[in-house]
Amino acid sequence: MMRMLLIGAAAMIIAAAGCAVQGTPFEKAPAQNGQQVVYVYRPYSYFGSLEKPSVTCGDETARIGPGGYHAFVLPEGKVLCSVETETADEVEVPNDAHVHYIREEIPPGVLTGHPHLNPIDHDQAQTEIQSCCVAEAAPNP
Repeated sequence: MMRMLLIGAAAMIIAAAGCAVQGTPFEKAPAQNGQQVVYVYRPYSYFGSLEKPSVTCGDETARIGPGGYHAFVLPEGKVLCSVETETADEVEVPNDAHVHYIREEIPPGVLTGHPHLNPIDHDQAQTEIQSCCVAEAAPNP
């Protein structure tokens, strides 16, 4: 009987740990003249699902969970996007378009996952980002 309870508890923990970001489905962010939008998204993957390393683009920072995305609306020009845990990765966004897509991946590391930022072309990103959601802000108490 105790063994069944432990198995049930372990299954619930695994299920809760594997949940993707819950929130509003992907929507295009508005940008004014002189601005660009950098979408950083993270397709759902069970591995690393508990990790949400901070991603910084320009002067803005966001934590993106599995199955989530963040739209960084920034001034036009070259922008550096970075992420760091045990290791760091960075991508320079060129000044050649008004919309850019970066996929965040978290492969295994020694103590924690090693996040990687990977620029993705528009067509591939459109397919992948459609399944991502913006995390809803926690309600104020």
